[in-house]
Amino acid sequence: MVMTYQLNVVSFETNIFSGLVKKIQITGSEGELGIYPGHTPLLTFIKQSGYICFLNNLGKKEYVYISGGILEVQPFEVTVLADIAIRAMDLDKNFILEEKRKYEELIKKSDESTDKKNIMQKLKVILAKLHIIQIMERS
Repeated sequence: MVMTYQLNVVSFETNIFSGLVKKIQITGSEGELGIYPGHTPLLTFIKQSGYICFLNNLGKKEYVYISGGILEVQPFEVTVLADIAIRAMDLDKNFILEEKRKYEELIKKSDESTDKKNIMQKLKVILAKLHIIQIMERS
């Protein structure tokens, strides 16, 4: 029985990860997905601001922030084509906290001319990144 499979995580900018994994957990458009070796073929959209957690072939958990894209599951290979993908270890917690504070201030000071929808969308992405850092710190 196959105990690992190939995972490729690619963004528009770079190849984030390519290697053998034991399992992944990813936020799809319809909710959380767990992909184990031998999973049924699947093609689905990835949630805007989510993450992928995978257990590499050495048994270590790794996290990647992802936003948008497509997940393709084949018998021996899974490919994540993400609009944005950043390894959680590359996220700067202090910078993200400062960005969060800045956008929260913008919301407090906003008036009718402020594009609140755009500010809220940016804050949502910031909170998703912060959530991934917190998950990584707990594990």
